[in-house]
Amino acid sequence: MASPPSVNVARLTYLLVCEAAGVAIALSTKGTMFEVPLSIGILGGLGVAALFIWVESLMKGFTLRGFSTATFGLGVGLFCAWLLTRVEISNLLEIAFRDQLESEENSEVLVNALRLAVDVTLFASLGFLGAMLSLRGNRDDFAFIIPYVRFRQDASSGQPVVLDPDAVIDGRVPGILRSGFLHGRLIVPRFVLDELQAIADSESNGNRQRAQRGLDCLDAMQKAADIQITIHDGRTSAAAETLNSRLIETARLLGARLMTADENLAKVAKLQGLDVLNIHELDEALKPTVAVGQRLRIALVRTGKEDHQGVGYMPDGTMIVVNHAVAKIGNTVDAVVVSTLQTAGGTMVFAELHNAG
Repeated sequence: MASPPSVNVARLTYLLVCEAAGVAIALSTKGTMFEVPLSIGILGGLGVAALFIWVESLMKGFTLRGFSTATFGLGVGLFCAWLLTRVEISNLLEIAFRDQLESEENSEVLVNALRLAVDVTLFASLGFLGAMLSLRGNRDDFAFIIPYVRFRQDASSGQPVVLDPDAVIDGRVPGILRSGFLHGRLIVPRFVLDELQAIADSESNGNRQRAQRGLDCLDAMQKAADIQITIHDGRTSAAAETLNSRLIETARLLGARLMTADENLAKVAKLQGLDVLNIHELDEALKPTVAVGQRLRIALVRTGKEDHQGVGYMPDGTMIVVNHAVAKIGNTVDAVVVSTLQTAGGTMVFAELHNAG
């Protein structure tokens, strides 16, 4: 996967700085016993840049968070470099080469050149590594560095939410957000879009319709002014092979909650310590509870299994079976709950007509 443009710009800038440092060292040592040819200075700068860029390329698993975070990382790197310069490394080099320097007419120039080379290398290299770590990091890392500190945007808008394909296809996410019971920026990983596209291109007509509904829902959310939604292009590790493992890793790296309608994914994510928003659990929690002795007003629409029964439905789909109410079908009646039965399809409620006697 190609690197983000900001990372490539930082690499190029660092390469140019190292090349300039190599040329400066070669020119400053010209005419001395430690003279460095210009070609060696250029190649040396290129070698140092290549080494640290290679080290930076090994730091995978972090995502681009913006120039402001890079500034913080750069400041940390420069501060570390400043601490190292307090050790006076150039003075140690002067002591190591004292005999050669005493016999060298331009010893002062050489010492200054060495000090300049060491300072430029330390500041450029550590600043570069600090900026790269910040660019690939996330805002929760700052809360770890500075305990009890959170960004105001996170505090006001809530923890971000990563959506999986099932949550997108479900279509109820916009309604949940607009209800005010859920806050936070929605994040859709790029590989989730790829999965939706693959489902939309499948041969099954049902799958194509489901995926199309999910893509239409995403398009509507992106156009909505009251919903914050972004497409995340971050990479996952090679160990995350399945879609579920990539979703869990992405949510963990972003410090986000995972919203899903997949029961198995929800269980696995909870076992790994993630905050999970299960749409089905929310739906079950919002269903009104029916207790024995409770009075209900229900519209009867058909006969039941027994000839004397009338059947009606609550707004959430719960079936109400009213005994001795067949004559009331087509009307709205008052009924009293006498028992409930939990089935695989949900809760079945049995009731008697109120004041039937």
